[in-house]
Amino acid sequence: MSAPRTVLLTGAAGGVGTLMRELLPPYGYELRLLDVVPVRGEPNAIVADLADRAALREAVRGVDAIVHLAGISLEADFEKIVAANIAGTYNLYEAAREEGVRRVVFASSNHAVGFTRQPREGEPLIPVDTPHRPDTFYGLSKCFGEDLAQLYWDLHGIETVSVRIGSCFPEPTSVRMLSMWLSPADCARLLHATLTAEGVAHTVAYGSSANTRAWWDLSTARALGYDPQDDSEVHAEKLIAARGLPEKGSADDLYLGGHFCVNPPRWPH
Repeated sequence: MSAPRTVLLTGAAGGVGTLMRELLPPYGYELRLLDVVPVRGEPNAIVADLADRAALREAVRGVDAIVHLAGISLEADFEKIVAANIAGTYNLYEAAREEGVRRVVFASSNHAVGFTRQPREGEPLIPVDTPHRPDTFYGLSKCFGEDLAQLYWDLHGIETVSVRIGSCFPEPTSVRMLSMWLSPADCARLLHATLTAEGVAHTVAYGSSANTRAWWDLSTARALGYDPQDDSEVHAEKLIAARGLPEKGSADDLYLGGHFCVNPPRWPH
């Protein structure tokens, strides 16, 4: 499809949202920004909670697509996760349905499959159709979001790419992140691909750079037109020298979700 002109970016004040506010417009997008808190330097941003269905409907009115980054991005009490990530995502999809928006990019997470074992050398990369194995209530909410996206495609013809984001930071900050890192520039490349690919129906794609130490299969992302340019390996020597390799048999050594499986960081961070 041709590039959408106007894209609603939810979670615009968050970590990934802040990076994408700078990196997506050069691809030709006019961003409409939404967050539950004011977006610094953006006086026209919409300040609204995902529970406010009237505000969401107004926010999506007239946009060509939605990039949905909003919600709680770490572990929290179940009730908080339900309100922000489960009910909130449902409310957004309902607004999209009511206003006729046909393309959503949903920020899923590696934590939807966090209890999946890391592949060892010589073993195949983790495919996108590996069963859901969430490591937290947060990861569980991302499983729900992926299934909700499938339902809204099957019922209402709203296309979604669910991107299981690894870790999107200017550079990796842990040894585990060497396998999961999505550089900001590659994140923008991936989002552009998800917004412009034809006939995505509901597609699940892993979101990381072309990392030498990658654990998962980027083939569905590449099929959308994603061509990652960065590799975390340039940071590996410094990180390993500073942190050391994960202890054998630890969660960081065994599972895709690493320490989220045993001691997840909690919201707010």
